[in-house]
Amino acid sequence: MMENYNPIIPEAVTDYYLSRTGFDCEDVRIKRLLALAAQKFVSDIATDAFQYCKVRQQSQNRVPGKEKKTVLTMEDLSDALGEYGIN
Repeated sequence: MMENYNPIIPEAVTDYYLSRTGFDCEDVRIKRLLALAAQKFVSDIATDAFQYCKVRQQSQNRVPGKEKKTVLTMEDLSDALGEYGIN
């Protein structure tokens, strides 16, 4: 199934970072699987940061009837990354 799957992260980017870590593999399926895992990791962090943003916005005083735009802050991202042990 991985032969026909095109991950969001381009193969050139995946190849670059894998080569920087010393990973040498010619099997495209393995590289795409690693790109998919990285995509899932980034997606989970973004989802968690969005949840932190929603909690922060709910705790602030709002004017009834006015919708505020959702703006992710570095604080939201830092809190989400902290859950994964990244500081």
